[in-house]
Amino acid sequence: MSNQVLIILHQATSTPGRIGTLLKSRGYNLIIKRPALGDKLPDTLEGDYAAAIMFGGPMSANDKDDFIRYEKDWIQLPLKEDIPFLGICLGAQLLACSIGGSIKIKDHVEIGYYPIRPTAYGEKIIDWPPFVHQWHREWMQPPDDAKILAIGQGEEPQAFQYSKRAYGIQFHSELTLAMVNRWLVKAEHRLTLNGAQQREKHFEGRYMHDNHVKTWLNNFFDLLLK
Repeated sequence: MSNQVLIILHQATSTPGRIGTLLKSRGYNLIIKRPALGDKLPDTLEGDYAAAIMFGGPMSANDKDDFIRYEKDWIQLPLKEDIPFLGICLGAQLLACSIGGSIKIKDHVEIGYYPIRPTAYGEKIIDWPPFVHQWHREWMQPPDDAKILAIGQGEEPQAFQYSKRAYGIQFHSELTLAMVNRWLVKAEHRLTLNGAQQREKHFEGRYMHDNHVKTWLNNFFDLLLK
């Protein structure tokens, strides 16, 4: 089995954060690609990659940029080859769109810590943290043949599974403390949006809930990479 994991990022300064640290601690090498900056994704994953992980970004899954269309189409590759795939935030929304779902805008955002709860199916496969760090202004609606794993306070999907080995997760379990600080500085203007929590709430939430999130993340990668 390959010890390489394909990491798909969307900005020059983006990193895989805690997920990267976790994978390296498990002996995986990270191969980082940024299609938004012109990188080409592999034509096959079989034999070369243990998994592919597509992270978030400030752009929309509904954008018409070439790289957005390219990534949506490319997601069909790990699905066809039965290679573990994880989409996070934008990555989850691109997965939802690639398999026939949609993305919508609401009159509020989730920026900060918000509650989630597992569905009956999601509860069977893993224990979920009660609160998670969110940073999104669009909402994913996977197709009917996806299995919803967790929902948010408005009953909207927060995590789903498609086929046996593809997952979409709306929230950000990869954030390190340094990343939280950087996002709150670089995207401070987002804190004025309806529903966004202010700086102190982000740090309070991390202090209260991050241990649950770290435990979930480690257990989730046991599930993803088995």
